[in-house]
Parts: sequence; C-alpha cells; structure tokens
Amino acid sequence: MADRSASAPAARRRPTVVVTRPQEDAGRWVEALQTRGWSTLALPLIDIRAPSSPGVLAVLDQARASWWTFDALMFVSAAAVRHFFTGVHVPPPSCGRNTRFWAPGPGTARELAQALAKLGIPADRLDAPPADAGQFDSEHLWPQVQAQMGMGRRLLVVRGGGAAGQPQGAGVSAGQGREWLTAQCRARGAEVQACMAYERCPPPEDDELRQKALDSRGPWSVWLFSSSEAVTNLRLWLPGFTADGASALATHPRIAETATMAGFARVLISRPALPDVLAALESQWP
Repeated sequence: MADRSASAPAARRRPTVVVTRPQEDAGRWVEALQTRGWSTLALPLIDIRAPSSPGVLAVLDQARASWWTFDALMFVSAAAVRHFFTGVHVPPPSCGRNTRFWAPGPGTARELAQALAKLGIPADRLDAPPADAGQFDSEHLWPQVQAQMGMGRRLLVVRGGGAAGQPQGAGVSAGQGREWLTAQCRARGAEVQACMAYERCPPPEDDELRQKALDSRGPWSVWLFSSSEAVTNLRLWLPGFTADGASALATHPRIAETATMAGFARVLISRPALPDVLAALESQWP
C-alpha cells in the first residue's frame, strides 16, 4: 500500500486565543477553550476590585440592606452579581416576594441564578433575553421586562465603575445599552436608582504581562474581547500598540467597532455565550 502521508494536506494552524476577560472570569474560558484544542493565553485587561470610595460603599450597603423594596434589580454583569451579593442576607418574611431580577446575558443569568438559589429565591423570578436572541444585551432584554415598568415602579441598577467612582458599566458597549434601557424605564414613569458594586481598573503595572501582550501580536493570535473597555485599556496600557496582523473576536458589534479602530486586521463578531464563541472560532479555524 502506498504511503499517502507525504501528499496529505498539512493541518491548518490554529491561532492562540488571547482571553482578555477579568481574572475572576478568565479561568473558565481558558479551560473551556483548551478542552476544545485551542492554545490560550490569559491576559486580563480589566482589573476587578471592591469599591474604595466610602461614599460608594455607603450607597452599596444601603442597596444591599433594602434590595427587596425595589420592583426589579438589573445586574449589568456576572461581576455585579458576585460583588453585590457579598454579605446580602435573606430578606424579612413577606419582603421581596415580587422583586424581579434582570440579566442581559447568559453568563450574568447563570451567576444570578446561583446567587438567588442561596437565598431561597426561585429562578422563575429571573428575566433575561431568550436563548435564541440575536444578541445578549440590554436592547434584547427590554422586550422581556418592559411590562414590569410603569408609574411608581422602582428599578435598581447594579453596575461597576471606575476607581474614582465614575460609572463605566461593563465597557462602552454595555454602558450605552444600559443607559438606553434605563431611559425606557424612566419614560414609562419608573424611578431608576443605581449602585456601584465593584471597580473596574486598567491592568496593573506588570512588565511580564506587558511582554505577553507584545508577544501576542501578529497573524497567529486572535484576541477575545467581551468589553470595549478592554480594548481601550490595551491602548492606554501600551501606547502605540499595533496588532501586527492579529485578529479579534468581539462579542458585540459596538465592541467590534472599537477593536477595528484599534487596528486589528480582521474583526469577527459573535454572541457572548461560550458555545457561540467556540462556533465562531471553529468556523474560521477548523
């Protein structure tokens, strides 16, 4: 029998996936990608911390102590869920029985369901875009929750912010969508309040991390961006950064616009759920 190995086509090389999510989220993504045969690099471009401002903490503590007085709570990210529910206890009997909990995407919804279960709150009180939604964002959440808002209703938005207490949401794209949704609520006569559950900061000064970023430029890297803020932090952290032919996979069209402006050679778009990200990657690099 003839040896056909020499004439067999060479396997197409897969790029290394640079996971830019915050450290507290990156591990799950790295593990899942490696399980599917992808080389990965964890390069957190957003640092998540507890709020440092006494004023911000006072507002947060008040929200934690009275969350059941709101008709709905909207969590902008999984990090918002984790940091808000730190220290939250079961409400008094008969309180909070009608409060709804909103999540703009599956990752936030999964984290929220776990937090609610610990408080004995059923998952049917959680609202999120349907699994087949074209995108997972505030715009696709709104049809699911708009009937809950009206004159006299109260919404609490649990978000992140900058180290100086300036709101940043989950990046530019998420912030824009959240502002749009809260405007819809106010237009219906609802009262909207907000609290900042965590700070979002640029990466720390770390020479080793910087070198990893520089080494990840070029055509055999694809950067996974789930936040416009991560792209912005990259450019601030490494002034003059050039992608040198690297691709980017963005989990929202607005994030893709930011990545394009940052000079990535090719920018793909996927819904943010892990199966969709894997499908997008594997469609380009089988």
